[in-house]
Amino acid sequence: MKTTEKQIWFPAKKYGWGWGPPCAWQGWVVIAVFVTLVSAAAVLLLRDGHFALWITTVIVLGAALIITCLVKGEKPRWRWGKD
Repeated sequence: MKTTEKQIWFPAKKYGWGWGPPCAWQGWVVIAVFVTLVSAAAVLLLRDGHFALWITTVIVLGAALIITCLVKGEKPRWRWGKD
């Protein structure tokens, strides 16, 4: 029976709560897609004056990024650098 370890894309920050920069290429792809989608939404929605729709899009994309970090990252908790 094989034990498969969870591959971490987003390591925990050394200080504070949350995740640091990605440690795997998959994490960098996630960040690149996030930045691309937020930028595209800004170009497409803000030029036509759809500010509320752009804010909604950013909130949805941000939530998707946080969920991805929760699933593919280390468990978030407060850290003081001694781990």
